Amino acid sequence: MLTKGDDYPLHQTSEPVAFAGTDRNFYDRYFFNGASPDGSLFFAAAMGFYPQLGIVDASFCVVMDGVQHNLRASRHSGGERLDLSVGPIAVSIDMPLEVVTLRIAANDGPLAAELTFTGRHFPILEPRFIRRNGTRLFMDYTRMTQNGRWSGWLSVDGQRIDAGDAWTGTRDRSWGIRPVGASEPQPPPGGNFSQFFWLWTPCNFPDRSLFFHSNDDGAGSPWNRRAVIATDAGAETHFDAATFAIDWQAGTRRIAKLTADLGGGRVLTLTPSGPVFAMSGLGYTHPAWGHGLDHGRDLAVAHDRLSEAERGWGNPLAMHIQAPVTAELADGGTPRRGTGVLEQLFVGPHTPSGLTGLMDPAA
Repeated sequence: MLTKGDDYPLHQTSEPVAFAGTDRNFYDRYFFNGASPDGSLFFAAAMGFYPQLGIVDASFCVVMDGVQHNLRASRHSGGERLDLSVGPIAVSIDMPLEVVTLRIAANDGPLAAELTFTGRHFPILEPRFIRRNGTRLFMDYTRMTQNGRWSGWLSVDGQRIDAGDAWTGTRDRSWGIRPVGASEPQPPPGGNFSQFFWLWTPCNFPDRSLFFHSNDDGAGSPWNRRAVIATDAGAETHFDAATFAIDWQAGTRRIAKLTADLGGGRVLTLTPSGPVFAMSGLGYTHPAWGHGLDHGRDLAVAHDRLSEAERGWGNPLAMHIQAPVTAELADGGTPRRGTGVLEQLFVGPHTPSGLTGLMDPAA
């Protein structure tokens, strides 16, 4: 099967581009988020290709005035990897690794947009994520992450909001293997994973970007952790021995304050400051709109919304969240202040943080 991608030097195997190896869980994904300077308006978008499943899906979400509006779309891909549109949602690569535009065409829902992301620095290549469940491969993917500034506009229920010069955010590109589509009929002999601890903290400061993430096992040992500071001038500083401490919101598994000691005298403090965004709007853990699920041969488009109360702790649709944060970076001299996002997904135990059981609240 030949597609448009075969006319570009993109091949990684002897097969046409349409055939992505042999693992049915292969995926190739775009992710974006952005916020107004005070964090009161937050948006996020994603587009995922699942070549072995023949599916491409996308979503666009806006949190404004306490309500999260979700637009989702899905279609069959026909093996084509260069058609970056799913119904009303489209991505265009204006300058690879530098400028990307996200367009949400008018539709029968409340959302529309034309937003252009301009990177502040060359994308950061994160350590490769590899995780096995017994003898079965659970994850094996690569991700690049980039902070930037947004221009353009979005509208909610006909109200147009222009992105000012101070709107910032993050995009990432990831590809490889992780569970997608319908659940596999035969789980590993030891059962599926019942523990997953994930922190991700992209931050924007006036003259630099900071990224810290950690995947830990139940004992608190990191199996993937990295901190990076990237200046607008292009310098990168990597920290491989960062540690962190968490203060919890009472009766939940949500963070009230995160302190990360990056090493070298640099300490990052994050405090949630805006409305919580439920990642289920982008398909994560969603029972009907999970990544790579088949919604039929024809284009499927859906809209819904989540109130602030529905994004509270205890709703499975709000188990995986991003929270806008104020960020402070102490580096020996005057602290730098900025904004960022704190992504959190905590399932199962994590001994250093006091988490026990599957979803028991923090002590």
